[in-house]
Amino acid sequence: MKVISGVGSVLVLLSVAAASGCTGLFHSNAQPEQVYYLRAPEVAGAAGAIAPLVPPASVRVAHPLASPGLDNAHIMLVQSDQRMNFFAGSRWPSPAPDVIEALTVETLRASAAWSSVEDAASPFPSDYLLHSAVRRFEADYTGGGAAPVVYVVIDCTIGRGEGREVIANFSASASAPAAANRQSEVVAAFEEATRTALGSLSQQAAQAAREDAQRHAQKSDKPGPSTSGPGR
Repeated sequence: MKVISGVGSVLVLLSVAAASGCTGLFHSNAQPEQVYYLRAPEVAGAAGAIAPLVPPASVRVAHPLASPGLDNAHIMLVQSDQRMNFFAGSRWPSPAPDVIEALTVETLRASAAWSSVEDAASPFPSDYLLHSAVRRFEADYTGGGAAPVVYVVIDCTIGRGEGREVIANFSASASAPAAANRQSEVVAAFEEATRTALGSLSQQAAQAAREDAQRHAQKSDKPGPSTSGPGR
């Protein structure tokens, strides 16, 4: 199993020890587990902002599916000979699909394109529904370098909330090389690749909804068939 030393993260780092609140009778020499938290873009800046949809539209983000091996909280890595493993002593705060769902919701809200963005648990109806599947979310060591390259690939389908009419299928992907073979640098590469992939997802989802609205507007503008008989 690949274990990377160094845990000084540039991100939010939580130290979780199973027996942190116990003293006296019980003592463990095990290293505390490190929980790493990824952040979505904080606000919609010039690069991330998208013109609001016209007419205004809302979207619900369904809970993502995940490829085999990715539906857990481990920080996954891929080695040579098609071996999949994970970093010992560290993890995400929730399984990868939960992490991607939360970051997707935050990214879409920050884009300012939608009138509202709801997560899978929301009771409110939405104009559009976004389904996604996490195909890659791992640190890849197969390139031959000392440090891995992080790959994030998310396949998406967006459709109208009413009637479940699919309007677009697309993929959002990104990669980011870790600056060094240290846990903090690998997690930073995860954040960079995830932000880039979700930025692409946000742009493509808004564009799909915009084109769908234009199609519906064109249909409504077309004149209906004449009901009058031939002139005499």
